[in-house]
Amino acid sequence: MNKVALIIGAGPGISLSFAKELVSAGYTVALASRDMEKLKPLALSIGAQAFKVDASSIDDIQKLFYFVENAWGEPEVVLFNPSARVKGDILSLNPNKVSEALHTTAMGAFATAQEAAKRMIPRNHGAIFFTGATASIKGFAGSSGFAMGKFAARGLAQCLAGFGA
Repeated sequence: MNKVALIIGAGPGISLSFAKELVSAGYTVALASRDMEKLKPLALSIGAQAFKVDASSIDDIQKLFYFVENAWGEPEVVLFNPSARVKGDILSLNPNKVSEALHTTAMGAFATAQEAAKRMIPRNHGAIFFTGATASIKGFAGSSGFAMGKFAARGLAQCLAGFGA
């Protein structure tokens, strides 16, 4: 059986380090990001597959899971790494930009968790990870949009830990 991992919001930091460990452990790794120009060299460097995805698009995330599943099998390990930052004080923030940021960080995490859970719960096997930030437990001045998204992702992770999501 092919061990498959999916990393959404892949970049050169935490997600690449995680991907390298998964490849070393024998996983087929799919890396997904909105910026293919940056992603392709990372994927090539570790022998992973690169996919374009907009983490704010539920439809994109659903299609990504479908494609990965049909190409290699159901992912056993899923990491959701994207987040969006909109900086500014409450009076200057553009509500539409904050909404976009929340859609990426919170709804993207939800859509990813739902697609992963659809595959993992029936098998009673798998792991879903979310990257965090200090902002998920403590908001900072000028970062309300980012903190709101990270708070939401942390709450989702806590719900999933008890299969209550």
